[in-house]
Amino acid sequence: MKKLILFLSVVFFSEKSFAQASAFLVTDPAAEQVMLGNYDPTLYTASVVINHPDSISQGIMQRINPDSLKSNIIKLASFHNRNTGSDTLSATKGFGAARNWVYSKFQEYSTANGNRLIPAFFQFDQAICLVNRHKNIIAVLPGIDTTDKRIILIEGHMDSRCEVLCDTSCLAQGVEDNATGTALVMELARVMSKYSYNHTIVFMITTSEEQGLYGAEAFADYCTLKGIQIKAVQNNDVIGGIVCGTTSSAPSCPGLNAIDSTQVRLFSFGGFNSKHKQYARFSKLEYKEELLPFVSVPMTVSIMSAEDRTGRGGDHIPFRQHAYTAIRYTSANEHGDANVAAVGYSDRQHSSRDTLGIDTNGDFVVDSFFVNFNYLARNAVINGNAAGMAAIGPKEPDFTVVAIGTSMVEVTITQQTGYAFYRFADRTTTNDWDSVYLMTGTVDTFMVGTAVNHYVSVASIDTNGIESLFSKEILIAVPNGISELKKEEGISLMQNKPNPFDESTIISVYVDKGKKYKEAFISITDIKGKEIKRMPVELKQGMNEVIYEHGYGASGIFTYTLMLDGKAVESRKMIFAN
Repeated sequence: MKKLILFLSVVFFSEKSFAQASAFLVTDPAAEQVMLGNYDPTLYTASVVINHPDSISQGIMQRINPDSLKSNIIKLASFHNRNTGSDTLSATKGFGAARNWVYSKFQEYSTANGNRLIPAFFQFDQAICLVNRHKNIIAVLPGIDTTDKRIILIEGHMDSRCEVLCDTSCLAQGVEDNATGTALVMELARVMSKYSYNHTIVFMITTSEEQGLYGAEAFADYCTLKGIQIKAVQNNDVIGGIVCGTTSSAPSCPGLNAIDSTQVRLFSFGGFNSKHKQYARFSKLEYKEELLPFVSVPMTVSIMSAEDRTGRGGDHIPFRQHAYTAIRYTSANEHGDANVAAVGYSDRQHSSRDTLGIDTNGDFVVDSFFVNFNYLARNAVINGNAAGMAAIGPKEPDFTVVAIGTSMVEVTITQQTGYAFYRFADRTTTNDWDSVYLMTGTVDTFMVGTAVNHYVSVASIDTNGIESLFSKEILIAVPNGISELKKEEGISLMQNKPNPFDESTIISVYVDKGKKYKEAFISITDIKGKEIKRMPVELKQGMNEVIYEHGYGASGIFTYTLMLDGKAVESRKMIFAN
């Protein structure tokens, strides 16, 4: 994971410039054709086809192995330095040796599963850390149905770094950041290739994340250029540590040595009608319904307001920028904010201290690990289950919705009308759905409670009982009170969501009709009326959103006010709860 401020540095770019990636190459042509959907699925049919949702979900949960994850992380740490610019010729040191080992593991997984998994390198040319040619490692698992050519992408970056961005000689084991994500993707490739999915699944280990998300950016560029369709991207970065450092980028852990081994955070872009947030909700729903009744250690899946931690970024972002659905899985606790230039920075992230752990008994063998392998395994199961269900689910529907009376809505499916059942999701004040209902036929009515404004969406259900991804969101006002949508005024400041909130919240302004103005901003004031922040907001017709990031260390009631050309239009209260 990179610190965004580093690659924005004027000094950095005055010393080294990065050319745009070019000359894309997938080293196995079959892998490329499968990703394009141009292949015969019978060539990759398993000897025993296992593709029922229950079998996939239970199989992933039972077969993900903490010892396998541990073994792979220990191996990744042994390459000494996996910097993007490190050695590509040595058989034992540097990024080249590491990527060849990952490739060999993908081959091993393929052999164990009827040669159905296709390993390949994705090569791109770009000047990064004095190296001009770079390679991601991919493993392509062909889907059994090419009717819908969209692929599922599960990724994590393998490059590591020390305090200096392009230092290729330091000890850069990069265990939490990001051997954990690499090992998770490898373990899912091993386990998931036993099963069959309608959609093709691509497991990808990227390079050059630390220098600016370049490995992911190159692959997103390649997919756009080639017309490869992507249904969803799951990025895994800093996903196995449970100990909080002295510093941490909000939203993260509250203080030094705080422990959290039962929560995973899902970051994604947008708020209202965000397909990225919808996929995060889908991932959480699949965990809740497919796995939670059976797990020995329940996990909290937190849908975060922001796309990433404050001032930070990851490999899901280039895919979102290319209009692909993309989310990021990250551990609850993080050991540092990666600000290695700060005086006294002592946390592990982005330093030579990001190692396996410590030797407590003096026998020169690490016996106390910084990564919790059982926690990492639980996060892998949540990942694999979400990807597996997305890879076998039906097509997303479309719909219309109208209010009936003072507490009901009527939903009508308008596309993908051939299913017997659908699901209707209702959201009001949080990032997650309040309720998800079963819908019989293409027209149904639902009681939606006392809230005025509802953000609703639908999903199809196939004969196996698995739902599709959820549709777009529609905002509907139920006339059981005074609606926030003051249409006679043409503009309305909405209640922030979530509220109460911890580190960040989404503030929305709904514009019924376009309005001419010179300046619009949201003013945040504390309980004494002191302004603590101004956030410019663009007032286009429809929903307009800004994210207010407060961070940890404060609590209380705040006021936010929409200011339009110096005039206070409307104010609301929000609660910050640490």
